[in-house]
Amino acid sequence: MTQSTEELQHAMVEQLMAVIGAPDDETVAEAADAVVRDLDERLRAGAAA
Repeated sequence: MTQSTEELQHAMVEQLMAVIGAPDDETVAEAADAVVRDLDERLRAGAAA
């Protein structure tokens, strides 16, 4: 499923809030990392276009 940039931004906020709630949970951290990387890739691709 391809998410819009806005959906990725919302997902990033949700994931970062999850990290705040469970700072020692590696699974939560990995999920947050994946969303941040996806958003970064999307924004870099948009800037290069």
